[in-house]
Amino acid sequence: MKILENIALAPSTTLGIGGPARWLVDATSEAEIAEACLWARKREVPLFVLGGGSNVLVADTGFDGLALHIAFTGMELEGELLRAAAGTPWEHCVQQATEVELAGIECLAGIPGTVGGTPVQNVGAYGQEVASVIERVRAFDLAAQKFVEFANADCGFSYRRSRFNTTDRGRYVVTRVDYRLRKKVAPTLNYAELKAHFSGRENLPSLAEVAEAVRGIRKSKGMLLVEGDPDCRSAGSFFKNPSVAPVVAERVKQIAADSGVAVRMFPAEGGLVKISAAWLIEQAGFRKGYAMGAAGISSRHTLALINRGGATAAEILALAQRIQTAVEARFGIQLQMEPEIVGF
Repeated sequence: MKILENIALAPSTTLGIGGPARWLVDATSEAEIAEACLWARKREVPLFVLGGGSNVLVADTGFDGLALHIAFTGMELEGELLRAAAGTPWEHCVQQATEVELAGIECLAGIPGTVGGTPVQNVGAYGQEVASVIERVRAFDLAAQKFVEFANADCGFSYRRSRFNTTDRGRYVVTRVDYRLRKKVAPTLNYAELKAHFSGRENLPSLAEVAEAVRGIRKSKGMLLVEGDPDCRSAGSFFKNPSVAPVVAERVKQIAADSGVAVRMFPAEGGLVKISAAWLIEQAGFRKGYAMGAAGISSRHTLALINRGGATAAEILALAQRIQTAVEARFGIQLQMEPEIVGF
């Protein structure tokens, strides 16, 4: 294991923002993960797990601890079970699954990042969530200093949540995820834009066709990593869609009606109502392309805050907080940020 010092983190993130890590290690095996975690524990320095860097905002001063970069990859396919190492690019899993006609993650195509982040966030898009296919998560327990495994029911999955980013945040380093996919199953076409894309077609599209359609939709919104596209310098969706009590939803409906606009909301778990965060942001006065210095909102997707060129982490956070304040003032709803905030 080689410990590097004062390594810039900005190039390892999709936002391209952030100062250096005091120390960094590229862990190429589970053994090196355990060794790195023990190194940090003995020295009582904080630990930050860096995967694909697609859902993180690093402070301008950097991270005064050990950045643990998960650098080992690989996939194994056994029937309908896809096992993937945590450092494997997520898109590789989607490509592998759709090529052999295994359903369950075709609508998650084009999402940047690595396998290790999928159970942490319960990654979801276009009508699918990884919680529906994750069978087992293997991780290193920082408290017990040993490797453990969690069945799906033990992961505490809900919308954009898991035990790994809530009750046990910072305790586990994911090293492998097992996905239970399905053979000879029709693709998921619940999302309105996907339905519209394939409307008028007599036969069902293949899983690969659905994945490619999702990539096209993501690209149209600047949510597909494309070199040279300024709208891609983001951390993806910066805010979660809030789930609120029905009484709050009714209040929002009334505010929308008074303004002569239709609100975008959907049923959520536990009798709650999910409201489109993009809609709330737009109705609070922020439009696509809005700029505040070098930080801005994507010209194609209201939920993506972008680095317009030379933006600092402080500028991105200032814009995020301005949006949160405006949404709360208009609707009484506090938007939650989705990316991991590191070094603040």
